[in-house]
Amino acid sequence: MPAPHAHPHPDLVRALARAVRGEVESDATARALVTMDASNYRRVPSAVVAPRDADDVAETLRVCREHGMPVVARGGGTSIAGQATGTGVVLDFTRHMRRITALDPASRTAVVEPGVVLDELRAAAAPHGLTFGPDPSTHSRCTLGGMIGNNSCGAHSVAWGTTADNVRSLRVLRYAGGPALHVGPGLPDAPPGLREFTGADLALLRTGFPDLPRRISGYALDALLPERGPDHARALCGSEGTLAVVTEATVRLVATPAARALAVLGYADESAAAEAAPGLLPYAPLTVEGMAADLVREPAGLPRGAAWLFVETGGATPAEARAHATRILRAADALDASVVTDPAGMRALWRIREDAAGTATRVPGTPDGSGAGRGGEAWPGWEDCAVPPARLGPYLRDFRSLLAEHGLHGTPYGHFGDGCIHVRIDFDLLTDQGVARFRRFSEDQAALVVAHGGSLSGEHGDGQARAELLPRMYGDDMVRLFTRFKDLWDPDGGLNPGILARPARLDENLRFAVLPRRPVDVTFGYPQDGGDFSAAVRRCVGVAKCRTKEASTGPDVMCPSFRATGEEAHSTRGRARLLHEMLAGEVITDGWRSTEVRDALDLCLSCKGCRTDCPVGVDMATYKAEFLHRHYRGRLRPAAHYAMGGLPRWLRAAAPFARGLNALARIAPLAALVKRLGGIAPQRSLPALARQTFRGWMRARRTPVAGPAVTLWPDTFTDHLSPEAGRAAVRVLESAGRTPVLPDRAVCCGLTYVSTGRLDAARAVMRRTLDRMGPLLDDPVVVLEPSCAATLRTDLPELLPDDPRAAELASSVKTLAQYLEEYAPEWSPPVLDRPVVGQTHCHQHAVLGDAAERRLRERAGLTGELSGGCCGLAGNFGFEKGHWDVSVACAEDRLLPAVRSAEPGTELLADGFSCRTQLDQLTGRRARHLAEVLAEGLDP
Repeated sequence: MPAPHAHPHPDLVRALARAVRGEVESDATARALVTMDASNYRRVPSAVVAPRDADDVAETLRVCREHGMPVVARGGGTSIAGQATGTGVVLDFTRHMRRITALDPASRTAVVEPGVVLDELRAAAAPHGLTFGPDPSTHSRCTLGGMIGNNSCGAHSVAWGTTADNVRSLRVLRYAGGPALHVGPGLPDAPPGLREFTGADLALLRTGFPDLPRRISGYALDALLPERGPDHARALCGSEGTLAVVTEATVRLVATPAARALAVLGYADESAAAEAAPGLLPYAPLTVEGMAADLVREPAGLPRGAAWLFVETGGATPAEARAHATRILRAADALDASVVTDPAGMRALWRIREDAAGTATRVPGTPDGSGAGRGGEAWPGWEDCAVPPARLGPYLRDFRSLLAEHGLHGTPYGHFGDGCIHVRIDFDLLTDQGVARFRRFSEDQAALVVAHGGSLSGEHGDGQARAELLPRMYGDDMVRLFTRFKDLWDPDGGLNPGILARPARLDENLRFAVLPRRPVDVTFGYPQDGGDFSAAVRRCVGVAKCRTKEASTGPDVMCPSFRATGEEAHSTRGRARLLHEMLAGEVITDGWRSTEVRDALDLCLSCKGCRTDCPVGVDMATYKAEFLHRHYRGRLRPAAHYAMGGLPRWLRAAAPFARGLNALARIAPLAALVKRLGGIAPQRSLPALARQTFRGWMRARRTPVAGPAVTLWPDTFTDHLSPEAGRAAVRVLESAGRTPVLPDRAVCCGLTYVSTGRLDAARAVMRRTLDRMGPLLDDPVVVLEPSCAATLRTDLPELLPDDPRAAELASSVKTLAQYLEEYAPEWSPPVLDRPVVGQTHCHQHAVLGDAAERRLRERAGLTGELSGGCCGLAGNFGFEKGHWDVSVACAEDRLLPAVRSAEPGTELLADGFSCRTQLDQLTGRRARHLAEVLAEGLDP
């Protein structure tokens, strides 16, 4: 087949557009979004096709065959070995081919299209007491087609096996054309010559594969043996899209236990945990997962130890599941242990484990500086080797020695019960010397795994990361069989070339090679990335936690725009990919002037949720502000940037005329004109200006001296739009024996300037504020508006990294609840005894945390949970023209359903002015700041 090309081909694109009913895209955005998966690799396609059905897939294959263009099937794009990247045409199954066409509880089977997300299948099966057994940590976004391609496994494989163990049959199409094949045990369909291929090498097929629960590497040719069926569907599982394209799968479902318990066992190190794991298998656990302390951000809920096993058990009743877990606990010989049966507690612990794939990407710096990890970066590449479970302890010790020999570092974790280990290693993939060491280590690591009787891949496939080294595991004769098998299925070599058979070198196509070698000139400090914007962007490793469409029951915020639109370009990962390609300059060629990046960032709410919820701490709100600053430098900006970006200045100028301006705003034609001139969504109502500002009220008030002074920050929103929250906070602080004081002159955190990318103005405002704070910098500063508090905590020191006053003020910032808890612990709030509903501000969740608020509400008798997510207004975002639909969709994700379902008399809480405004404008109900509710309950 001709060499693939990275540029669009007009003739190909036109032919595809005529042939298929789904979308055919060859623009820079569409191509940039699929250049990478969750691996170290990058390949640039010519076009992306989103087929609507199997006929579209067949037509895509026909057109590509006629044009000599390769095809790569792609699901959620979470593959870790590079197999979900490709040249030619990418088939995106996630848009349309995501139907569950049948689910039969009696036969415990389901028929699915390849784009079905695993959690969607699990949700459909759950009412029948069933589930799909394999459950990789990406279960909320990985697709069944991708799981079949990689033969995915997950935590429960010790009980329910791999994907191959749970596939009954497949319908597939070949690149060479012809009718669809229906393959599986007892089904006759197969490419010509396959029976003769099997019969010619029976001895090698019977003896050439190690007996492992997690042997994923290579093709599963032993499934073709007569005594095993033959099972052509099983042979296709794990073939990484190199043989055929799956258009439908019939899968097996398993009964899920009515109750579960989790035994958490603590050990001295991961080798001790690994050696204990095989001894637990006779107790028939559902999982035996292992991880070490290096991967735990917060050890809350974990027993004593430096490594842990998570052993899940099931039962018909909670008591039975607990008894099962207790038996395992007694047999485990652990340093410390606990049994958790509370569903919320188990979810919290499992989240620690599931986030490890991202958490492991940022490793602690090495004290001797010998690590090549460029500020704590670590990468996949040897993500999931597997050895016999009984060999896992010795293997880990040898693996640690090999890392030390190469001057590398990593923290193993994973499926200890199956002998499968995940690890991210601090390879230097940015320099020629580092890449050479990556190759040397890879060759030595392959030899080590084989010496322990293992498989180079135990879960995620070989892809480009390991396929070159398959001869070390299988020998040359078996690898030649792999190539012949590929040629029987795909004689034109059109499916995913360079993967598995005739593989590309493991050090080719590295995604880092195209990035600038010198730090990019930027405005923010990026302290966690050494001041390097490229390092900040490459934080995104593609695990795609941001692509979860279903609302979480927890506090997670990320990613509200993706949940609203379902478009990859509106996910945190998608935006990071576009920024990566902007820096690369190959697909997106106009740098900071890129309209592709601008348009993708336009629907970013700057909620900051990814700063906390992303396992690797991607901070898209900061990247967006940086981009807007550079994009519009020296150019006319959108009207909203001037109208809402300069809001503090406009409100100060309007304050003396508040009564008259409010009256004018009620005249519809005048309000419409103001909104049109200001770039404001016509559906929005203009907020009323306070007749008396908060600062004016404080000046006019004879302030009693209640005790030690505390600085109360008069943010723009509280001062001019919601002074009732400020007045309430004054009353609460005075009841706690404190005397609130304001800075002598107006101060501003710079939030609106930051969110619109006017960073020069933001820094000028911040410097002026630091000058005006003077001696007040030494004391705690109570900030009522969460978005302003978050700006002071993070954006201020990152925009003024050389001004020590910025860090000083940032460290002084407290929410009202935090201040009362730390500085007035003797104060008792009024007992209000009522339920609450409402919103935890997204910036509060991401930057400040809400633990103190939760405890304060509990002490005040305010029961119930506030919604996570984002209200959708998000400062200027929801007011900007063109954002109305997404803003409302974000509110409908969690906040509005929670409010509608609340019982009468439930208190509506929202500390953020944006959240209160959104609730008022979408429901007609007034929410209140926690300070207002507490103040109301105080004695007169």
